[in-house]
Amino acid sequence: MLTDLLDHNIRWATNKRRDDPDYFSRLSALQRPDYLWIGCSDSRVPANVITGLEPGEVFVHRNVANLVHRGDLNLLSVLEFAVDTLEIKHIIVCGHYGCGGVRAAMDGHRHGIIDHWLQPIRDTADSRAEELEKIGDPDTRLNRLCEMSIAAQVEGLSRTPIIQSAWKRGRELAIHGWVYGLNDGLLRDLECGCGGHGHQGSGHA
Repeated sequence: MLTDLLDHNIRWATNKRRDDPDYFSRLSALQRPDYLWIGCSDSRVPANVITGLEPGEVFVHRNVANLVHRGDLNLLSVLEFAVDTLEIKHIIVCGHYGCGGVRAAMDGHRHGIIDHWLQPIRDTADSRAEELEKIGDPDTRLNRLCEMSIAAQVEGLSRTPIIQSAWKRGRELAIHGWVYGLNDGLLRDLECGCGGHGHQGSGHA
């Protein structure tokens, strides 16, 4: 299978050069994407593919359940580089319906170290328990929790020193919360975003 991947790569690169001889010379130049994508690690949700963007047009960070942990040095390093060096204009926190991370957070079973990673989802569920308990269908309830979690990550991201500092410097930087539907391939804006000079979102979707 690894050989197949290398063969696919050769065919892809050859076709790219055939269709656009300058493609790789342009791509190897300094990247200047307008977007930072913070998404789920799920292999069915590749940022470039579902947004129709080319390589070089979106800077990507992915983790299980698209969470913003204040102590995640990986995410914070990506965020700082995207904001201060790449000078991106939009940050998109994108989750997806049917998220295995959201399901694992709420199924009541032990899964190992991932349980610690997923704690923010349980915290969100606790804080919005009254609304969630009114939803009878389990899948619908989990999908609603997915939306709530995305909104919570947007709010948490907006409060990081990196973002707050950028806003104080007058940067026109917006944060958006989106959700992707695996069943129809469509992205939806949850309208929980925030942007501008320190304007905060509500954190609710």
